[in-house]
Amino acid sequence: MAAAAALAPLAYLVLRSFEGGVRRVGDVLWQERTLALAGRSLALAGAVAAACLVLGVLGAWLVVRSDLPGRRAAAVLLVLPLAVPSYVSGFTWIAQWPSLAGFPGAFGVLTLVSFPYVLLPVAAALRSADPAVEEVARTLGKPAGRTFLLVTLRQIRPAATAGALLVALYVLSDFGAVSLMRFEAFTMGIYTSYQATFDRTPAAILGCVLVVLAMALTYGERRARGAAAGRAARGAARTPHPVPLGRARIPALAGVVTVVTLALGVPVYSLLRWLLAGRSAGVDPADLLSATWGTVTVSGLGALLTVALAIPVGVLAARHRGPVARGVELASFAGHALPGITVGLALVFFGIRVAPGLYQEVPMLAFAYAVLFLPLAVGAVRTAVANAPPVLEDVARSLGKGRAATQLLVTLPLSAPGILAGAALVFLTCAKELPATLLLRPTGTDTLATQLWSNTEIAAFAAAAPYAAVLLVVAAVPALLLDQFLRGPASRR
Repeated sequence: MAAAAALAPLAYLVLRSFEGGVRRVGDVLWQERTLALAGRSLALAGAVAAACLVLGVLGAWLVVRSDLPGRRAAAVLLVLPLAVPSYVSGFTWIAQWPSLAGFPGAFGVLTLVSFPYVLLPVAAALRSADPAVEEVARTLGKPAGRTFLLVTLRQIRPAATAGALLVALYVLSDFGAVSLMRFEAFTMGIYTSYQATFDRTPAAILGCVLVVLAMALTYGERRARGAAAGRAARGAARTPHPVPLGRARIPALAGVVTVVTLALGVPVYSLLRWLLAGRSAGVDPADLLSATWGTVTVSGLGALLTVALAIPVGVLAARHRGPVARGVELASFAGHALPGITVGLALVFFGIRVAPGLYQEVPMLAFAYAVLFLPLAVGAVRTAVANAPPVLEDVARSLGKGRAATQLLVTLPLSAPGILAGAALVFLTCAKELPATLLLRPTGTDTLATQLWSNTEIAAFAAAAPYAAVLLVVAAVPALLLDQFLRGPASRR
């Protein structure tokens, strides 16, 4: 059932696209606008991925392998932009400098919020890689720069490639930043096509094209991730000696400070500035409270439904092998390749045609969240169940407990911390999700994300600032809980 739920929006979107026949699909695909949207989206994804590759690799090397002053604090600060929604960052930048609209603004914002996708896997690869090879190169007279280019880059290349492909996938599916920056990428084109005409077939066809592009990137990411997993695990467990930066220490520290300032400092400053303006503009506290409650409600229901669907899939994937288990797990990960706007569009068509009673109701929005974020919960459940000792389940079975009773009384309690961590992660992601929420939210119900987007659409930046600030606070609560869950086992040890 979980696998079918994950695949349903994609299947319905494909059927809806071909209702007008193959010729209609060809006409839409070969339109000049469609090709222009594809070109702009791919150009943006490629440019952001390349910039994130440079920032992520250099940042990871500085905080893991060098003697950079304050590198522990730098490691934390360089990861924090990952928690900032792209449309919140875009709002703070466009409110401060409206001339950034277009490709430069979208490129800058998406680079600043996405480079941790490269930094994190590269840092992990550097920590697990054998430092002896680099040390041998330096003892043979190679300077630090040539050692980095000839040795280190080869060790971290799979992880860096996987991170860059994840960035490209994220950029391709992003709606918030490109819409605020007025850059007509594929997601913006789909939303415009959906809103501009009563004939929704072109929007469905464009959605399928975006899914194909995203799936191609996902396939590449999986291949790169497989190579990285096979190669990064090798090497010694000892901590390498920090590489002295020498005269490059000050420029390196200045570079880290600049990146942190652009990614975090400017948004915080802009947000505080517009918050003060918003107080003088008289933001309605009732509207703010209503949007906050709407965000918590729909995100909470979405997290509950997602975890409910993920538990049987995670248990199956962790405890069983074979084509059925692999097929169900892969099907549940279909949402990883589905941008939010395509899932929202598919469920709009489904709600109008098949289930009008559910259209623009909370259950359908929660279902959209489950389709989009099921992989996050499945991964958390699978890891938690795999870490639970199977011998305890065997003991329960030997004492006469059935399979269902054993999983309910033994497996799930042992896996509860990991499952709760997955729920917190899904709640955090639901709270930040924008395009599917715009298309499917119940009439009269607003969330912090939709209110922020609506106000920035009319350049009411002072009115948008309180919603952005509260959204960051709401997102910070599950992030802190998630951090506690992840720290718990290590701290107990």
